[in-house]
Amino acid sequence: MTGLNVQHLFPRSAFVGFDHLFDELDRVAKQAQDNYPPHNIVKVDEHNYLIELAVAGFARDELEIEVKDRTLTVHGEHKNRGREYLHKGISARKFNRTFRLSEYVQVTGADLVDGILAIQLEVIIPDEMRPRKIEISSTSRGITHDDTGNKISGSPESHFLTESGTK
Repeated sequence: MTGLNVQHLFPRSAFVGFDHLFDELDRVAKQAQDNYPPHNIVKVDEHNYLIELAVAGFARDELEIEVKDRTLTVHGEHKNRGREYLHKGISARKFNRTFRLSEYVQVTGADLVDGILAIQLEVIIPDEMRPRKIEISSTSRGITHDDTGNKISGSPESHFLTESGTK
């Protein structure tokens, strides 16, 4: 399906305050039609990813990687080396390839080896967002039941009744 327009599927008039989401979907749909340079996205393990871009013929100083507002942008532009080509079969066009990153994904490094630019990504979830175990205390204050099945609340020590039925 080429020329996909999110507006046809979901009219903006039906969604208030979601403009940024529609803009993002439109951007992704337009970028999906451009596949230069070819790339792979590899899931290394649960928290690590690798983006590999085929950038044959590009030198390190002709590539630029930037992260801004959770968007990773890779820019490549060949510098004129004064060569005269009789045949030019290796693409040397400039490019901008962008990747939208999830909230907790951080770029941790990049390497250029054998014409492949590898960008390392790691999902780093803050401690306050990670699942944690809650210990169950034997002296918790909450709703408990006495021996007859009646509900009592507060600390267990405060629920002992005297023989006359009062506390």
